Amino acid sequence: MLRILRKPEATRTFFATFPSTTEAGHAVSYIIAAGIVPAAIEMMDRLATVTIKAATGVDWPDVGAALLMDVDGTAAEVEHTAAEATELARKAGALEIRIPRDAAERETMWRGCKSAFAAVGRISPNYVVQDGVIPRSEIARVLQDIERISAEAGLRIANVFHAGDGNLHPLVLYDAAVPGQEALAEETAGRILKLCVSAGGSITGEHGVGADKAAYMPDMFSDDDLATMNLVRCSFDPEMRFNPGKVFPTPRLCGDKPGKYVAHATELAGLAGRG
Repeated sequence: MLRILRKPEATRTFFATFPSTTEAGHAVSYIIAAGIVPAAIEMMDRLATVTIKAATGVDWPDVGAALLMDVDGTAAEVEHTAAEATELARKAGALEIRIPRDAAERETMWRGCKSAFAAVGRISPNYVVQDGVIPRSEIARVLQDIERISAEAGLRIANVFHAGDGNLHPLVLYDAAVPGQEALAEETAGRILKLCVSAGGSITGEHGVGADKAAYMPDMFSDDDLATMNLVRCSFDPEMRFNPGKVFPTPRLCGDKPGKYVAHATELAGLAGRG
């Protein structure tokens, strides 16, 4: 089905800064709870904003977090909605709210936000990015927990994500040249996915489940759930030709029944081993 929408008559943008991700997260919750449907709303923590500023030269202050939001529609509608959203941001504890002077300044703001992933290359040789999703009401709490996970792992984590739908994209920074750091970064990213699930969310927001996330499917689904999903897949793909080895944590042939592992005699005798 295709739905054709009228081009918006007007778009209003605002950029708000906050002392920390807690206040910024509350601002998102207030805005969504008020029934406002943003055309876009992106959230960045301090590490992300500092990196973006260094890479693009945007005139952003050094703050704990920032929101960049668009609303669109008729001129009268967006004026009202933008005014309400800015008041809610102030209620949440915004330090400053900027309205772009013209289209060029608005474009600069969005270009800065969209450059975040590339900009991280200035401060870290490697990173692993995840794609979990959480209820928007849980953004402030989950970001606090991500900060705790970062401290426990000893790795920096930059957060820039689609706050309007709770779709997190934490970037776990590491140096592959340091022995063990890559494995630690992957483990840390996995802890964030588990955190998303425990907060009532999912291990995937917009990019699906592949080889990386398959290991976390059991955190969301029971063995019976996974077996039933696999039977549905097998009904369409009995020869396992479609994207083999993806989605399910223990890919197996259709019709196989998984059971408790029993070591073979050659393994017990030390003549063979499992790969």
